[in-house]
Formats: sequence, C-alpha cells, structure tokens
Amino acid sequence: MTGTSTDVRTTTTERAGADEPGRDAPVLEVRGLKVVYDTASGPVTAVDGVDLTVNPGEFVAVVGESGCGKSTMLFGVAQLLSPPARIAGGEVVFRGQSLVAMNDKQLAPIRWKNLSVVMQSAMNALNPVKRIGDQYADTMRAHGVKEKAEITKRSEEVLALVGIDRIHLRSYPHQLSGGMRQRAMIAMALLFAPELIIMDEPTSALDVVAQRSLMLQIKELQRLLGFAVLFVTHDMSLVSHFSDRLLVMYAGQEVEFGATRTVFDRPAHPYSKGLLEAFPSIRGPKVPLVGIPGAPPALNAMPPGCRYEPRCPFAYEDCKTVVPALYQVGGSRARCLLHSPDHQPPAGQPVVAVVTDEEVL
Repeated sequence: MTGTSTDVRTTTTERAGADEPGRDAPVLEVRGLKVVYDTASGPVTAVDGVDLTVNPGEFVAVVGESGCGKSTMLFGVAQLLSPPARIAGGEVVFRGQSLVAMNDKQLAPIRWKNLSVVMQSAMNALNPVKRIGDQYADTMRAHGVKEKAEITKRSEEVLALVGIDRIHLRSYPHQLSGGMRQRAMIAMALLFAPELIIMDEPTSALDVVAQRSLMLQIKELQRLLGFAVLFVTHDMSLVSHFSDRLLVMYAGQEVEFGATRTVFDRPAHPYSKGLLEAFPSIRGPKVPLVGIPGAPPALNAMPPGCRYEPRCPFAYEDCKTVVPALYQVGGSRARCLLHSPDHQPPAGQPVVAVVTDEEVL
C-alpha cells in the first residue's frame, strides 16, 4: 500500500511539472458558462452565466435542489453534453487550455489522463457485461498503455488505494455492493493520477454510513495524491466538513460562492440560509425544520427579476423587477439585492440572518 501511494504521487508530480502552465494557477476556470437545451419551442437556458475556479488540490462543492442545473453545469465543464444540450456561451479553461474550443479528438488525450469524471450511478457508468479489470484495461489501452503486466500492476494499485482487494478485478459490477462500485469508479478515475476529478453525486445511492466512509476515503486520497475535486451534490450537510469552497446554485444561476465555513456560518443569500434550515441539527435545543416553500421556476418561465423572489422571505418590491448581480459580501459573493448599494430594502426590512456553528449539522 505504501509503495502504491508513492508510485501514484510520483506520477502526479512528474506530469504537473512537465506541462502545467503555472503551479499556483487554477486547475479549472469556468467563466460565464451558459448551457441551453434546444426544444421545439426554442432554446431553454439550463445554466446561465456560472463562474467558478478550482485550485490545485482544492475540494469545491456545488449544491442546490434537484433541477437547479448542477449536473448540466458539470457535464458542460467536462464537455460531455449531448444534443439537445449545448454550450451557448462562456469558457471552460483547464490547465490553460480552452476545452470548449476542442473537438472530441483533441479532448481524448485529456480525459482520464488529466481530468476524470465519476458519474452519479456507478452501476450505469460501469459496463455490466465486462469484468472490472477488463474495463480498466480498456481505459489504459485507449491512452497508449499496451503492456499486460503494466496494466495489471496499475489496476491492482488503484484498487488498493480505494480499499478493494485485487481479486475483484475479476468481478462483474453486479457482484459488488453499491459502495464498492462507487469506489471502483473512483479507482478507474485514478488510473492516470489526474489533476482534477469531477464527481456527480457519487454518494446519492448510498446509506449515510457508506456516504461518510466514501467521503473520508476521497479526502484521504486527495491528501495522498494532491488532485483537485469538483463535487456536485444536493446534500448541503454532506459537504460541510469536506469541501474547501462551496458554490450554491438556484434556477441555473450561481447565487453564492465562497469558503464553505463562511457560507455555513454567515450565509449571504436567502436561498443558502433556506438550504441550511432544511437540515436537522444534532446540537442545541429542538427547533422545527423550516424548509423552503414552493418550487423552483420552470426553465422556460423565469421571473423577470430575482429568480428566487417568489419563494424568498426577505424579498421586497425591487426584487420583482430588478435582476440582481453578484455582489462581494466579505469573502463570498452573492446574487441578492440585499447587498446592492443601489437597491436598498425599505426601512425595517429584515436581512439574512447569521447561522452559527451550533446550528450547522
């Protein structure tokens, strides 16, 4: 196990030093990303102007309700969109290269080798009629690794990293538990020691014990190998102790982005506060779960002003007509007119309350 970790870490260091544009530069920069779905009645915007950065070795989480555009944004970043979805604007820059400008042939050497993706459902992502070892071998052969002994050695190394016995290289996906399938997918993502791993709700099909075990393993692998993670989930409490920074999405837009502890302790957007109040606390007195009334707007029928206004307990008249920009609030940025110097709420209007550590799960 010790030798395996050293081998992988050496691979990471050599690759980064060879062609990285700058050791301290962001691994990933997303600027104004816009994704639309072409429908019979016209294009529908599912991701609208999202900006984010992921630094080397950083864990960035993306949270929000189902249907808010998290997975579509992730697929846009990874260049895995298929019709009727398409990127309609913005940039995705990975290690100084624009992924949006690349075709499939140009993207092929980057995928898995420098950037890997772990899908939401490992049972769907893994080929059900091929053994785990054969799927690893196919991936390595596609990137030029031909020697059978090297393929076997590398496959055993990555399985050991995620705590799975090498005997399971001969297993089919249905012979593994849900947690083992997810770890087998993470092992596949580590075959070439990439700089960035994108994960689309990898814990959604697991129970809470298996979720925590998987998250701890991901963080330990990060510590050993130094890769960055872009982690998409709908469970805000899951990432509270694991992520470095947090992007909160609502109705296809970025509504808050900042350090995870800052967002949890001092949420700057009413939607972030609502998500926090939807989870029970294990400390302090009993309080009723508040939740968020209503539902997100339809993608083809967005409100003219703030998209969260119909559900927001802090909304005032301007929120119905004025589209909020992203405002800097301490160490975070938030899309809310409560922080606008040009649109101040009426006297006596409540502001977003501070959430303390004791109130956070």
